[in-house]
Amino acid sequence: MSKRAEQSTTHLRMLILEAISSAIKAEELPEAPIPNFSIEMPADRSHGDWASNIAMVSAKTFHLPPQKIAESIASHIVLDNSYFKCCEIAGPGFLNFFFNQQFYADVIREIVQTGDQYGHSDYGQNQKVMIEFVSANPTGPMHMGNARGGALGDCLASLMHAAGYDVWREFYVNDAGNQIEKFGNSLEARYLQLYLGEENVPFPEDGYQGQDIKERAAEFAKINGDQFIGADPTMRKKALIDYALPRNIEKMERDLHKYGITYDQWFLESTIHNNGELQEAISALTERGYTYEKDGALWYKATLFGSEKDDVLVRQNGNPTYFAADIAYHRNKFVKRGFDRCIDIWGADHHGHVARMKGAMEALGLDSSKLDVILMQLVRLTQNGEIVRMSKRTGKAIQLGDLLDEVPVDSARFLFNMREANSQMEFDLDLAVKQDAQNPVYYVQYARARICSIIKALAADGITPHPCTDEELHLLTATEERELILHLSRYTAEIIQAAKDYNPAHITRYVITLATLFHKFYDACRVRGDNPNLTNARLTLCTVTSTVICNVLRMFKISAPESM
Repeated sequence: MSKRAEQSTTHLRMLILEAISSAIKAEELPEAPIPNFSIEMPADRSHGDWASNIAMVSAKTFHLPPQKIAESIASHIVLDNSYFKCCEIAGPGFLNFFFNQQFYADVIREIVQTGDQYGHSDYGQNQKVMIEFVSANPTGPMHMGNARGGALGDCLASLMHAAGYDVWREFYVNDAGNQIEKFGNSLEARYLQLYLGEENVPFPEDGYQGQDIKERAAEFAKINGDQFIGADPTMRKKALIDYALPRNIEKMERDLHKYGITYDQWFLESTIHNNGELQEAISALTERGYTYEKDGALWYKATLFGSEKDDVLVRQNGNPTYFAADIAYHRNKFVKRGFDRCIDIWGADHHGHVARMKGAMEALGLDSSKLDVILMQLVRLTQNGEIVRMSKRTGKAIQLGDLLDEVPVDSARFLFNMREANSQMEFDLDLAVKQDAQNPVYYVQYARARICSIIKALAADGITPHPCTDEELHLLTATEERELILHLSRYTAEIIQAAKDYNPAHITRYVITLATLFHKFYDACRVRGDNPNLTNARLTLCTVTSTVICNVLRMFKISAPESM
């Protein structure tokens, strides 16, 4: 909510408590401890702008019927110098409160004064939060799950920043371990096949079959020729990896940058292998009594922390497992870099890994509640009502790069945040490219463009907005005007709630509703009328609505065109 709305609830709570105190002094209510009570926005606006259940929850305390308690509070409450014009009793004893004209005027004035900072708050108290997202395997191209995770992670980071957190975006690059060994084996086989023939060089059974492996091997061959055919296999694989891996990572960076995503850091897994932190983490678990040796391997006692079986940390061949590296990486986040909270966005197929990682944090003596994992469900691409699996352009499985060649970035970022992460979603390619009101992002952008058109048209006739007086703003009494202003007042609260829930979909829903309320206002209320004071007030309302729409779109790195 806006500062005005937040102040109104804080003040209302104080007024209710003062009314109860007055009723006790008048001996209408017995002296007793006052229980916790709520002040909430009713779903039905006819029930007031705020409603309190104080009469119901205090019935046992006061040994009186809720209706009697409500009548006593209502008779003693003093609403002078508040944002409320009246209090009504409804149902079994709800107290409903209605805003006065000054509230609506002050909401508009607050947006005018704060501009592009409207909606920002200090709720997060500048806590250091890392959001790790995408973190796709660099041995191949990014897929549709990465497209959803990228939009979700980046928009979540932006709204948490607006909610007052110190946010860090990170991509974890798995450039070490078993998958890199497989990557090298796959590249080596494809390279040798170019010169010796596929029939003479068997491809590893667990190798990466993608076309991208063939392409990287061919690029390497074009540069180096056959000079590595007779080279030592270890040196040959290293040369192939050293060539291909940086190019794969560069391609990831380019695609994500095109998607509007930049990271504070691309953290290389090899870092914790090379700087000793991996061994530090393993040693810390050992010192705390949570490892043991068996069959030549080092095991972690995961069953002590809720897992069904223990996990290998170091294999018989002396190589650490991916899980060991992941433990060390998360230890780095908390211990080495001091983040107050870490948020990981993983695919739903990692569900079983969540408890394992939280347990490992506890085993290290860390607070596992500070690690939150968002599990993201799969995306199904559809077109003409049918599931799409292949790119028309390449004839291969659709990758992030293919999607961004076919769909505007604005649409992708908005549509991927229309649903909660834990719900499966269909991404409609036809809808994403539509330039009409059926496309949600176009619908929102059009509302802003419509406002710009109104302002330009009036400016051409010499009518420009000037600072409104209270008297002018008090003229905004139509239902459509009040509904629009009230929704504007809730923006900060929506950001805070979205940050609490790790759910940018709160904000996409909010701004779609905002666009709808603006269109309703515009259809019902002529901006330019016979009364110049009312015209100025309505023009100002248009302007602050545009401000909030732009604030949302800017936060999500979506364009806000002035004309469409």
